[in-house]
Amino acid sequence: MTPLPFVALIFGTMLVLMALRIPIAIAMFGAGSLGYVLQAGWSPLAHFLNNQAFARFASYDLSVIPLFLLMGHLAAQSGISKALFELASSLMARFRGGLAMAAVLASAAFGSICGSSVATAATITSVALPELRRHGYSGTLATGTLAAGGTLGILIPPSVPLIIYAILAEQNIAKLFAAAVVPGIVAMLGYLGALAVFVRLYPQHAPAQIGQTKLHWRELGAVTPILGIFLLIFGSIYSGIFTPTEGAAVGVAGTLIVTLMQRAMNTTKLMRCFYATAQGSAMLFLIFLGADLMNAALALTQLPNQLAGIVLGWGLPAMGVVVCILLFYMVLGSIMDELSMLLLTIPIFFPIVNGLELGMSPEQVAIWFGILVLMTVGFGMLAPPVGLNVYVVNQMAKDVRLSDSYRGVVPFLITDAIRMVLLLSFPGLSLWLVGFVH
Repeated sequence: MTPLPFVALIFGTMLVLMALRIPIAIAMFGAGSLGYVLQAGWSPLAHFLNNQAFARFASYDLSVIPLFLLMGHLAAQSGISKALFELASSLMARFRGGLAMAAVLASAAFGSICGSSVATAATITSVALPELRRHGYSGTLATGTLAAGGTLGILIPPSVPLIIYAILAEQNIAKLFAAAVVPGIVAMLGYLGALAVFVRLYPQHAPAQIGQTKLHWRELGAVTPILGIFLLIFGSIYSGIFTPTEGAAVGVAGTLIVTLMQRAMNTTKLMRCFYATAQGSAMLFLIFLGADLMNAALALTQLPNQLAGIVLGWGLPAMGVVVCILLFYMVLGSIMDELSMLLLTIPIFFPIVNGLELGMSPEQVAIWFGILVLMTVGFGMLAPPVGLNVYVVNQMAKDVRLSDSYRGVVPFLITDAIRMVLLLSFPGLSLWLVGFVH
């Protein structure tokens, strides 16, 4: 059998299992096992699993993932999301659509200590959605804003998908974190701009300003400790004092101390944090193992190497190849979750991009491409038919139709597209801070 039928069989099996609502990790594992056995037999598969599982899970770099997940859960349980939203509301209440803008700002701030898009969307939604609806915001605007704001959880470091990309592409996590800061801020400002334009074009979706809300020192005091932890972690990581793993461990300890000092933590909440972290880490690591097996089966077909040679032989402009890859990511992101997509495709696409002449060093290309992929992943979290963030937020807004929530993210998808063009045209947006810090 030629490589193409094998690849079609592997991906077809995976999609069928996913359609049957089999968890993505098991679907990839089953499809990869079938492809591996058909090409190499049972004994090589057993030998591969015997070695690969330990090699993958014993990686020191992976320890940063559960640490950042735990820090995010501790912050969520501490009530920091409510304090962030109250502070942002005080700052933005004087503007039309100010509460929606406050939700975006709170999402950006919470995302800087969480690292998960879905967790950011769900946490801020639980606090902000009742306030948005109480003040007369339409379900379309409220849910669309909260779903889009949640994507800032992976655009502003720490970012779990960015950590996974760094591991797959063998790049420095701290440099990728630095590269994501400016694009993340641009994303936040783009969302605020989209809201400002939308509420002026369609004022029926948002009330007039709700008045000048006085800024209280209590609100500033509630977020100051978390802000201090953030500055300590990333200042130490960027300055080289801590590795990302050490910084994450310090962040966990600092966040726990803050929650205990604020009397916002008890034994039940603490156990809930550990349980959620263990559950999330187990899911991620199983996806890692399933993707490893899928990639091993694909590697046996030799199609990834052949595909790289074919694409490079087309003679397309280097930037054209990158654009085609990103368009493919947008399509794939609408039917697949971001982590599975990264684990399956980076081993295929990264060598292609790395072989292009883009006028940058290999490390700069790897960092720039990683940020582009991260932006595309964020796009996929909003775009139908899946749009995981939209689905999560809509499930928490029982009175809003899913179609209305999808309409609500359209203005933010437009700003996402503009941001992608900017990052493609000006790589310095993602590389400037890396050069400045390192």
